[in-house]
Amino acid sequence: MQSLFDNGHYVWALFLNHLVIEKLLKACHVKNVDAHYPRIHNLVEIAAKATLELSTEQKVFLTELSTVNLRARYPDYKNRFQKKATRQFAESQISKVKEFRQ
Repeated sequence: MQSLFDNGHYVWALFLNHLVIEKLLKACHVKNVDAHYPRIHNLVEIAAKATLELSTEQKVFLTELSTVNLRARYPDYKNRFQKKATRQFAESQISKVKEFRQ
C-alpha cells in the first residue's frame, strides 16, 4: 500500500487500504466468533458479525472505505474515482486506516 502510494498509484493504494482493514476484521471474526468468516466486503457488516463495538465515527469511516472496494475494481466506477483519489485524499485515508488498525 505504501509503495503504491509513494509511486503515485493512489487508486490501488486506497484499494489495498480497504483490504488491510477487511482482512483484520475477518481475523477478529475468526478470533471472536468462529473460523467461518463472512465472505463479504462491507466492512461495517464484517465488524458487526465479529461482535466489535464501533463508534459512530468508525462506522462512517468504514462505510466510506467500503466504497473504495467497488470504485477501485470496476471500470465504470474507477474512472470517476480516479478524480477523487488525489495524493491528499489518499494520504488522509491511509492515515485513518493506520489509526483504525490500532
